[in-house]
Amino acid sequence: MTMNMPLLMMIALITSMSLLLASGEPIATTLDGPFKPLTRRFDPSLRRGSDDLPMDHPRLRKRNVSSDFPEQIALALSTPTSMWVSWVTGDAVVGKDVKPLDPSSVASEVWYGKEKGKYLLKKKGNATVYSQLYPFDGLLNYTSGIIHHVLIDGLEPETKYYYKCGDSSVPAMSQELSFKTLPLPSKEAYPHRIAFVGDLGLTSNTTTTIDHLMENDPSMVIIVGDLTYADQYRTIGGKGVSCFSCSFPDAPIRETYQPRWDARGRFMEPLTSKVPTMVIEGNHEIELQASGITFKSYSERFAVPSSESGSNTNFYYSFDAGGVHFVMLGAYVDYNHTGAQYAWLKEDLSKVDRAVSPWLVATMHPPWYNSYSSHYQEFECMRQEMEELLYQHRVDIVFAGHVHAYERMNRIYNYTLDPCGPVYITIGDGGNIEKVDVDFADDPGKCPSPGDNIPEIGGSCPLNFTSGSAKGKFCWDRQPDWSAFRESSFGHGILEVMNSTHALWRWQRNQDVYKDDIAGDQIYIVRQPNVCISLQFRGEEREKSGGNKSRFSSPTLLMFICIFFMFCTSRSIVFGHVI
Repeated sequence: MTMNMPLLMMIALITSMSLLLASGEPIATTLDGPFKPLTRRFDPSLRRGSDDLPMDHPRLRKRNVSSDFPEQIALALSTPTSMWVSWVTGDAVVGKDVKPLDPSSVASEVWYGKEKGKYLLKKKGNATVYSQLYPFDGLLNYTSGIIHHVLIDGLEPETKYYYKCGDSSVPAMSQELSFKTLPLPSKEAYPHRIAFVGDLGLTSNTTTTIDHLMENDPSMVIIVGDLTYADQYRTIGGKGVSCFSCSFPDAPIRETYQPRWDARGRFMEPLTSKVPTMVIEGNHEIELQASGITFKSYSERFAVPSSESGSNTNFYYSFDAGGVHFVMLGAYVDYNHTGAQYAWLKEDLSKVDRAVSPWLVATMHPPWYNSYSSHYQEFECMRQEMEELLYQHRVDIVFAGHVHAYERMNRIYNYTLDPCGPVYITIGDGGNIEKVDVDFADDPGKCPSPGDNIPEIGGSCPLNFTSGSAKGKFCWDRQPDWSAFRESSFGHGILEVMNSTHALWRWQRNQDVYKDDIAGDQIYIVRQPNVCISLQFRGEEREKSGGNKSRFSSPTLLMFICIFFMFCTSRSIVFGHVI
């Protein structure tokens, strides 16, 4: 049943009042926008710490235990009542001739229960290995350890579980670990905190980012691609380059150093073994090898709810986390109107019940809206194919990485400010080897040519703007109106969904890691479901409400005004920061 307008406005008002009282000072909301574009200029000292961590770093080394002992343990959501548990056993091999391990030689078991040391439930799963093979002399091949995936189900919501994983017959079981399940889909229940990070790699800055993220105690983590940068480690020698093809034009293939994947698994285990972590592929996961095989490591190492969400591929999928529905979109597979991903997305979005899952969040690796020179308009083709579908279904927020900087957009659709468009946020600066991006496309001499940013997979669709101050131009000559705030810094973000209409977004910069309650950027993202009705339902909703007849009755309006007046009088609050 649709909530009427006055009741919704009253709830929004009361929520805003409580948020203000809790924080002590007003935080802007998206209802205050569109905001005047703001740039916080780059601090050169922040480029330090971007070199890769060496393989003998304490957080990357393999522990001195039996090869059958589980390591690289990771959790991922399957359904609201089930969880994937993944880990690796055995030793990977690097060399000219490599022989894969036998995945059936070690069992895949998870013991779990709601009390410490008492595992009343047990599940078995499957195991696999993969190889990275090259057709050129001098490049080293790789075969992985044994990768285990076990699905545990029948879990109760918002409940702490204790578990061990491994092979009990060896015996080689992990130490006891724990996790807490998320709420069931409901407009009244949301994850405590959702962390977002992109383009991580394995550098000193990555260490700061992950340590800071863990201090924020998230109940779920979303990584928007470019997980390891294994495809640069050997060729570049631990030093980043902004353009691989420019620096190595004669390289026959981009060799990847696959042991960096194992190093990443060990590095991330303190987080991923306790907090479900969801990933989507980026361009650094392509990892081309013999016979044209790509994305092998990404496909084999991560368990994601692909079949559960009807996609049947790791490249795009969806899942629920309380009252938030996530769609994870693949930019490096077919995204055209006639393709499988588009058909899946259309069906997936049509199934979302906004009365149960009010919030709709999309993620992908490359941003559609980006005012930096790096990757400028690189995925304009994807935007032109898929943006309308997200807009029609009133997606609330779109997170992306790829550009190694932070940028938050005003609500936008088709390059036009639109109060019902999503809030696009770029967070591709988790700490990777390529360092932060500092050049803006609107700065003098920094506008790339339409042929500069071509995606590794997919076509190019550069365009000139048709209206506004950039009319007829490929780049703006000032920060675009749709870019609300941008800053070149490393960090991660935290989304706290308060209720069905309000969510607090905070950008947590690495340079602020030792400062209490400091955010580089923060804003309340506010939904207006009765104003921004999903276009597919607009006719139906209008019919239910009796055409254009107003539902805002005079008594309700009077009560609303009285409550608002009393609150403003007692608190001396600036109007624009409250609603």
